[in-house]
Amino acid sequence: MAVFLPLFGILVGVILGLIFPFSFPVAYARYMAVAIMASLDSVFGGLRANMEHHFDPVIFLSGFFFNALLAAAFTYLGDRLGLEIYYAAVFAFGVRIFQNLAVMRRYLLDNWLTQRKRRQYLGNLAKQTREKENA
Repeated sequence: MAVFLPLFGILVGVILGLIFPFSFPVAYARYMAVAIMASLDSVFGGLRANMEHHFDPVIFLSGFFFNALLAAAFTYLGDRLGLEIYYAAVFAFGVRIFQNLAVMRRYLLDNWLTQRKRRQYLGNLAKQTREKENA
């Protein structure tokens, strides 16, 4: 159940965003893009940690805010230096998001296959037991 809590939070945020539209000035678009990528990285990292049974809310919250603030600070520094540093942050967070999604997919697929094999084994065992009882 706790696995779905972050997804529920995202869903609530999207719904609130649709009900109460809010727009940022174009000058802040880079900062928001990087902050959203950092936040999504933290959310998917938290989901992965929860699936692996080592989720820590303190680590999740500190990573959530620290990653977003650090990425925004790098973006600001890049703006001051005339460099497009935010591309590096978007790339890094994108790679981490896809890595977390790949690990979660493998975990869910392994669980599904394990349960399927267990059901097949139990079904075969029950069938053999019935055959022995009938013989």
